[in-house]
Amino acid sequence: MKVICVAGYKNSGKTTLVTRLVEALSEHGKVGTVKQMLHHRFNPENTDTGKHFDAGADLVAAITDTELVTIKRNPSLEDALNSLADNGADFAIVEGAKSSDLPKIFLGEPEGSDEVSNILVKLPVKSDWDIAAIVELMHDQPEWVTLDSLIMKVRSNPDLCLSGGIATFTGIVRRINDNVETTAIDFEKYEGVADRAIEKICFDMKQKDNIIDVLIHHKTGLIKSGEDIVYIVVAAAHRQELFQTLADTLEHIKEDVPIWKKEYTIEGDFWVHDKL
Repeated sequence: MKVICVAGYKNSGKTTLVTRLVEALSEHGKVGTVKQMLHHRFNPENTDTGKHFDAGADLVAAITDTELVTIKRNPSLEDALNSLADNGADFAIVEGAKSSDLPKIFLGEPEGSDEVSNILVKLPVKSDWDIAAIVELMHDQPEWVTLDSLIMKVRSNPDLCLSGGIATFTGIVRRINDNVETTAIDFEKYEGVADRAIEKICFDMKQKDNIIDVLIHHKTGLIKSGEDIVYIVVAAAHRQELFQTLADTLEHIKEDVPIWKKEYTIEGDFWVHDKL
């Protein structure tokens, strides 16, 4: 899923630009949007869902003839984007969130007191924007990947009819290692080379008998203990090949992909010499 943020100040035309982008991107795939509404409530206290929520429900699903809305506690922008990816969105447009690290289209000029990062392009407010150019910019953004989005991609493979199962592996940051507590790990990859190595592993694994599909996603940057590092999804005709290929794929990632890690522990920080 490609993600971009449309940011700016009040009455700058953010919603207009988002709607135009939705219309244009809908010709290229499935589009999701996120709107930050920090001072609103979707389920007021006088509604049934509001009463459920105020009674202590952690999740409330509201269903109408045309809509499904899930209301949860402790929301985050990451949760919203993960939900869109999990539901098969090819593109996600976030309206607002100018303080986030997401790649941004900024309408107007940031004020001096605001620290706005990752601005890809600044556009005039309420203008006749070049939507085609923005769509092209959207296609250039990195992928936002979740495990469910990879599984959905495997399920869309026309050869899945030959598969008897899908297996996944999720690697996470181990919190306790040799009785030492790890708080986070910072992963760095050899740009370009690491991606090509992952593509080769997927290709090689799919040459094995009865293997239908293999997908890998390895995250980079600072990942906290307990959080996900790597996803592997394998579809195969039979369980024997399925589990063996899953294990083989993980070993090839560890051996062949140039990704290095710096480990942060309560006893100090250090670079791990192994690639993974």
